[in-house]
Amino acid sequence: MSQEKQALNGAYYGPSIPPPQNTYLRPRRSPRGCCLFDCLCDCGCCLLSCFFKIIFTILILIGIAVLVFWLVVHPHEIKFNATDASLTQFTLSGSGNDTLLYDLALNFTVRNPNRRIGVYYDVIDLRAYYDDQRFSATTLEPFYQGHKNTTDLGPVTLQGQNVITASSGLSSDYSSQQSDGVFDITVKMYLKVRFKLGWVKIGKFKPKIKCDLKVPLTSSTSGNTNTYQSTSCKYDL
Repeated sequence: MSQEKQALNGAYYGPSIPPPQNTYLRPRRSPRGCCLFDCLCDCGCCLLSCFFKIIFTILILIGIAVLVFWLVVHPHEIKFNATDASLTQFTLSGSGNDTLLYDLALNFTVRNPNRRIGVYYDVIDLRAYYDDQRFSATTLEPFYQGHKNTTDLGPVTLQGQNVITASSGLSSDYSSQQSDGVFDITVKMYLKVRFKLGWVKIGKFKPKIKCDLKVPLTSSTSGNTNTYQSTSCKYDL
């Protein structure tokens, strides 16, 4: 027993005791993976975030500019009207009823209701259609239209003959309209316009105007008592 106590009180010759370990914890990354507000960081999501911020800012600025322009200028639509139209000849002839002889007179008005916007009509190409087929065309003189102004276009005379394709319903439609004394004619205007705001001239635009007309035949031999009704034209989109 005394020998055992002696051994316990003496030097220890067993295996070496390891030193205590440092319990260092590595900081965890943000769930988002990288910075979102520093545009100089190398993270892909940061660059994407900056891109969307720039686009969003540009859209806001454009929206503000459009709103200010609308409040200051308050633009209105230019209005086109076919005020008068008449036919003194509208005849299908030829072996297959495929030649159209026509004499058509037209008058239009163009109304600019804007107080601050003028309009340059650089090109006015006018085309006439029957049964969705063009039978005549002409070009009107260019002009400038000032603020709150109504301009008369006409008289525009289309006279001559043209070959058209005889469709399945052309003969029956023509016969029906001939008996009524009123023909369905479509007039389209292809425009090139610029707008003037103050001293600034804005853009080059190409609107299309469509007028669906019911034109009476007024020749001396027709005995037609129908009269033409003024027609509003529409923008052809």
